[in-house]
Amino acid sequence: MSIALKQVFNKDKTFRPKRKFEPGTQRFELHKRAQASLNSGLDLKAAVQLPSGEDQNDWVAVHVVDFFNRINLIYGTICEFCTEKTCPVMSGGPKYEYRWQDDLKYKKPTALPAPQYMNLLMDWIEMQINNENIFPTRVSVPFPKNFLQICKKILCRLFRVFVHVYIHHFDRIILMGAEAHINTCYKHFYYFVTELNLIDRKELEPLHHGQRDPGHPQQVC
Repeated sequence: MSIALKQVFNKDKTFRPKRKFEPGTQRFELHKRAQASLNSGLDLKAAVQLPSGEDQNDWVAVHVVDFFNRINLIYGTICEFCTEKTCPVMSGGPKYEYRWQDDLKYKKPTALPAPQYMNLLMDWIEMQINNENIFPTRVSVPFPKNFLQICKKILCRLFRVFVHVYIHHFDRIILMGAEAHINTCYKHFYYFVTELNLIDRKELEPLHHGQRDPGHPQQVC
């Protein structure tokens, strides 16, 4: 981790407290195992593979919470530079525009400034992962039948944070000397979601070749 990111973390410059796994639970052990693999320098493609004999839902739950914590911190490093003036629309360059919909207050896809979109996104994810009916903390409680579908939507929307940060704020990341850490986090995320087919390939286009042809913005909610 870079010195710049450590400084930001020490200032608690995040939206909300980290969600943690209870010690002694299977998910806590999986979390430790995943972190140990990363810290050992194991190839990221190998690190994301489902361990033999483990439940896929447990493996996904551990990673969704971890990615939420880490991406939340990443956005926290540049949030003071992401304002309604600098980023009046939540976008990923000229071709991709992300609109917010949550079936509560925003029942239709709504164009919002990036910081407002980010706050709604983090609140929405936090609500999901703190819901015992979706992310049960007790191993004896089963995951809901639509658990993977919920996680796919969470991960898809988290990916948009990477898109916005890379395309609109990466100059700030470089000035902080944090690009190596964020690149590693992105690669870990990318390998995980592609290994388990958790994000549609079209959603991943903005950080591949989506910027070559500006065209008209694609509106995605």
